[in-house]
Amino acid sequence: MIERIYILESVDPVAFYGVNNVYMQLIKTLFPKLRIVARGNVMKIIGDEDELDTFIKKIREIEEYCEEYNALTEDAIIDIVKGNPSVVMKKQDHLIIHGVGGRPVIARSANQQKLVKSFEENDLTFAIGPAGSGKTFVAIALAVRALKNKLVRKIILSRPAVEAGEKLGFLPGEMKDKLDPYLQPLYDALQEMIPQVKLKEYMENNIIQIAPLAFMRGRTLNDAVIILDEAQNTTPHQIKMFLTRLGLRARMIVTGDITQIDLPASTNSGLVEALRILSGVHGIGKVTFTKRDIVRHKLVRHIVDAYEKHDRQRKENDAKTVTKE
Repeated sequence: MIERIYILESVDPVAFYGVNNVYMQLIKTLFPKLRIVARGNVMKIIGDEDELDTFIKKIREIEEYCEEYNALTEDAIIDIVKGNPSVVMKKQDHLIIHGVGGRPVIARSANQQKLVKSFEENDLTFAIGPAGSGKTFVAIALAVRALKNKLVRKIILSRPAVEAGEKLGFLPGEMKDKLDPYLQPLYDALQEMIPQVKLKEYMENNIIQIAPLAFMRGRTLNDAVIILDEAQNTTPHQIKMFLTRLGLRARMIVTGDITQIDLPASTNSGLVEALRILSGVHGIGKVTFTKRDIVRHKLVRHIVDAYEKHDRQRKENDAKTVTKE
């Protein structure tokens, strides 16, 4: 009898063992000749060498399956242990990754698919379009996929902390508490793609970093996917500072909606200026989303239409007023 140690490195042990350790109990049943003790992400296995070798091989396959699909089932465990090839789930068209609970994250619209292709072909991609078109969600999914596939070592997500109605100084709490509301949409997207325990580990180890734009100054970002969200609210100086953070073996995605600029009227949008200045530069991609790409509640598209109609009417009325004067 010999002893081996196996460490779960890429999955959340809670998800791997199952509710009330139901998956772990099944694994023990499938290997009755072994004594298996699991604590946290460490498994201690005692038994004959041949049986141990088979166990290590199969448990690694189960872990890889759990990491790939972000889910585990009793049927999958049985199929892997018994060598049933049907365990491989059918790949869906335009699949980016599997989110929490195995939910597929798919590039649904043609422009979301263009964003996936542009990310693969360019070191910098601009994704421009209306709220709800999925540009930020797809960008974060691409970053998570690159991290899981070990193409990069970290993900860096940033947003400009532009005041929209309320002043930062009057919000309660420390600076982190005041800035977190601006960054919450990024947390929300990550929580749909990475299990809670794993996400916490990534953030504690700075593998995933979420920070306001001002915190990017002076950094060189290598081996990373870097995403700037809501870039329409950057100044020309800010976006130039951000774009020049791009380091070696890194990819960058800049998202924004140039119809929703919250900057003071006297301040030019850095995103609008960057799109003009960098037009035609090799290695930079641009994907323009439209109302047809909106994938939120069906009312969102109607809301966008209504506001566009309102803006057109206001401009027409303003033009008539100027003409009369």
